Amino acid sequence: MAGVAAMIAVAAMACQFALLRLAVPGAPSTTVMTGNVTNTVLSLLDTLSRSEPLMEGANERLKKTLELVVGFFAGCIAGAAAVSWLREWAWSLPVVLAGVAVALVPGRLGCIRVMSGRSDMP
Repeated sequence: MAGVAAMIAVAAMACQFALLRLAVPGAPSTTVMTGNVTNTVLSLLDTLSRSEPLMEGANERLKKTLELVVGFFAGCIAGAAAVSWLREWAWSLPVVLAGVAVALVPGRLGCIRVMSGRSDMP
């Protein structure tokens, strides 16, 4: 039964990835964490292995991807805490934090200009 559940989860991730690629071709991937977790686990196993590593640079990959996975996990914990404490108002926390970040960052439109590739923006 666990194997069937795992295959259903894999099929769901594949459908989600394919739908995003077909429906919104230029959009960034929303399945990035799947790849990050996979890379972290493979790098960790390669680092802990007593035999010859399967790929070079496992330690460097582990350091890079482990930071991402830990940050993602911290965000999940923060989201769960927000839902627990704020209930239906939990959606407002990211909006407020984003507003504070935009207000505090000097030259806040600079990142939009760089990301869009437009030089005519102020």
